[in-house]
Amino acid sequence: MLEQQRNIILVGLMGAGKTTIGRLLAKHFDRAFVDSDHEIEARTGVRIPVIFELEGEEGFRARESQVLAELAQRDNIVLATGGGAVLAAANRGILRESGLVIYLRAQPTDLWHRTQHDRNRPLLRTDDPEQRLNELYAVRDPLYQEAAHMIVETGRQSPHMLAGKLEQQLRDQWMNYVST
Repeated sequence: MLEQQRNIILVGLMGAGKTTIGRLLAKHFDRAFVDSDHEIEARTGVRIPVIFELEGEEGFRARESQVLAELAQRDNIVLATGGGAVLAAANRGILRESGLVIYLRAQPTDLWHRTQHDRNRPLLRTDDPEQRLNELYAVRDPLYQEAAHMIVETGRQSPHMLAGKLEQQLRDQWMNYVST
């Protein structure tokens, strides 16, 4: 049985499936689901692209760090983080300390196919969004790995199949995590 006082935290690039998988895992483990990006939008009353326009990425990252620090104080949640949450070393530490961090690792080509029609991705508002995903992956992949207790290759499997596999892995490995 999963340790009920620890959180399950999902990290990964945009389009990796953090929100979709997070919702499924929350149902599987009877936990509350929280998406840090949605929390930021609820608190500010505007969409993330508007925050980027008004405050720039630096302003958004400051808000993100504050929200993550608050959410990390909660117990028994499944938390889907924003793709850039791992950029700050302090955030990586907070995430690792507050729960089991799972990196949903997807290749940039797969991410491009999943995000190419999504207009709510300010970092992909460039002339070559696929190249931008490759650049983000190159910078962030090592940071996700540093933050993660587990790395799960998402591949092209369905969210339900991936969540089922992940649920079983969590049940099998949770005791190793809580004993460290």
